[in-house]
Amino acid sequence: MSLFRPTLALLAASALAGCGTTPAVRYYSLSTATAATATTTAPTAKPLLIEVPPLALPERLVRPQLVVRTAANQVDVLELHRWTAPFDSELRDALASSIAARLGAVDVSGGGRLAGQPVYRVAVQLRQWEAVDNSRVEASFSWTIRRSDEARNLACQWSQSVPVGAGIAALAQGAQQLTAQAAQRMAASVSALDADAAAQCPA
Repeated sequence: MSLFRPTLALLAASALAGCGTTPAVRYYSLSTATAATATTTAPTAKPLLIEVPPLALPERLVRPQLVVRTAANQVDVLELHRWTAPFDSELRDALASSIAARLGAVDVSGGGRLAGQPVYRVAVQLRQWEAVDNSRVEASFSWTIRRSDEARNLACQWSQSVPVGAGIAALAQGAQQLTAQAAQRMAASVSALDADAAAQCPA
């Protein structure tokens, strides 16, 4: 019986060593560090107020893990690669902060509206989102903008694909770039509607 004890001890040590090398979870953000300096509209005494409610998006994306397409009918949910919040919240926060920064606006989605000042409500639907490693990130958005104090409104849609290199970090960076481009379009839509009640979606 004593001959088996070293072997068992060695197996136990190997198992403990394996537990110590568990890969760490990596976290990614859709927000850009330059959002705070992205203002494209001169600040005024009364900045625009915007509201971005929770997004509508495919149920398979409502999770913190990155979802990567690996085949026409197959996706992988990456447990070790995650957004800093569930994807729907991460995307909403990134869009809202970028839209507000580009317009010099105030995001009042969490409350704190000023009495008598109109709010532009930007309701966003993510109709498609595909991330393919070493290929692309593509998305299709639609959004409606309504002004709270009148019948002024605008409905737009936009699709785009961003090429990416190999690796999950490159995929997350492509997703961040695509989100910033979408926010730019949405901000331009708000600005157009604020200037003209009969505005059209920016080309």
